[in-house]
Amino acid sequence: MDIKKQVLNVLNNDVKPAVGCTEPVAIALSAAAASSAIKGKVDSVVIKISPNIYKNGYSVGIPNIELKGLDVATALGVAKGDYSKKLRILEDISDDERQAAISLLDNKQIDVQLLNPSPKRVYLECIVTSGDDVSTAIIEDKHDNITSIKLNGEELIVVEENAATTIANALDTKVFDKSIYEIVQVIETLKLEEIKHLLDGIEMNKTVSKLGMEKRYGIGIGYAMNENMKKGLISKDLPNMAMIMTGAASDVRMSGMTIPVMSSNGSGNHGLTAIMPIVAYNEMYPTSDEKLAQALAISHMVTAYIKNYIGRLSSLCGCSIAAATGSACAVTWLMGGQEKEIQGTIKNILANQAGVVCDGAKAGCALKLGTAASAGMQSAMLATSGYYVEESNGIVAESAEQAIKNLGSLSTNGMMDVDNAIIDIMVETC
Repeated sequence: MDIKKQVLNVLNNDVKPAVGCTEPVAIALSAAAASSAIKGKVDSVVIKISPNIYKNGYSVGIPNIELKGLDVATALGVAKGDYSKKLRILEDISDDERQAAISLLDNKQIDVQLLNPSPKRVYLECIVTSGDDVSTAIIEDKHDNITSIKLNGEELIVVEENAATTIANALDTKVFDKSIYEIVQVIETLKLEEIKHLLDGIEMNKTVSKLGMEKRYGIGIGYAMNENMKKGLISKDLPNMAMIMTGAASDVRMSGMTIPVMSSNGSGNHGLTAIMPIVAYNEMYPTSDEKLAQALAISHMVTAYIKNYIGRLSSLCGCSIAAATGSACAVTWLMGGQEKEIQGTIKNILANQAGVVCDGAKAGCALKLGTAASAGMQSAMLATSGYYVEESNGIVAESAEQAIKNLGSLSTNGMMDVDNAIIDIMVETC
């Protein structure tokens, strides 16, 4: 498969709508997949999840229910019993399904287990028992990648479908052997009709952002900073607009509102950070739909590139160092930047944001997203003016690609115990 097809494969498979934080969504999805094989009354549910999923789903709001928790997401999935909507599984929950979930919780039929060590960073295994029947569902590698559904040991998913998914995942990673600018050059050849679906993310994420700017949700980062802008306390410039629009959208999403956002690389917050700074730039300096779609493609591909090295879920905040880098590179490109400027943009933001840890999904993520979006725009403006971090500056290397690989080493080798420490703190304080 040539590089163009590989790029389109990533853009078609890793940019999709999601409702709710994708870790509780993945939990609900695995539970629904296991429950779908059961015909009788559910007796018990055991769900085993990797530390990264556990951490990110622990404190975040869940759509369509006034409760939080890993067990709540599991119960909703079991009650739903239909996994066909994938990342939008929590969009439509009926009163009967909600009551069934609450009943499972009240009767203490849900057992959430931290799987540590875990075979993969994204790994969920749900076991549902009903009389003599036992069903099992497994999600791995990606939040909506169901690789197995078994009833009493018999596989119910067609093996060919699993093989196709494995091949697609492998193709996703081959494109990241190329340089970032090679990928940008390919994106410059893409026609609007090939990537027009990316523009849906603008309207989708703008809707959520507008809500957060008009009314307080969660902590209210976007709303408060927008009010400060109206008072003249902060100026209406690109970094501040990117911060407000991105933070406001995260406020709404992290509060558990039942509104879809366009995700990137399996994360709704990544999607907000990869898209909203580009929206802010386009509102100040409008461009054509084709240029806008290409910019979005650059943002999503750079996000995916970095996530390929640090991991789909990581001890580091992917919004701060992956999605913000993606949108910053896209804005650099929209401002006329070429290889040197795009490389400089990446070095700038990695030098700025590399140490930001991920301490789970929660209302406070809006602060990190806002800061990352603003830092990304600052990095882009510096780079296009010829100012960027040189090599041998911490983890920053001669090339952006090597700096990203260094970041991957920091994430996988240097921060192995961070997630466990964060989970211990979460459990202790809650």
